Amino acid sequence: MIKKITKDNFEEEIKKGKVLVDFYATWCGPCKMLSLVMEKFDKKEIIPIIKVDVDEANDIADNYKIYSVPTLIICEDGKEIKRESGFMSEEQLEKWVRK
Repeated sequence: MIKKITKDNFEEEIKKGKVLVDFYATWCGPCKMLSLVMEKFDKKEIIPIIKVDVDEANDIADNYKIYSVPTLIICEDGKEIKRESGFMSEEQLEKWVRK
């Protein structure tokens, strides 16, 4: 299940093992396309997904130096281990997550 995160629960959520963080904006076309990919990908239950709206949580976005959306980050036990910006197909996303 994809969770929408706020600044109040972000730190707590990224400390739960490995998590995929999707930084997005509601006005962003590629973000909307990626959102559809994420919904399909989430059904495979490979990794928990959390979404962060950069406009609502700009302090988190600033903290993680998010300069473009969509940006995906994988965190493990609260630490960023990799990141990628831009749209990805479901196949690309799965390959990237599993690497």
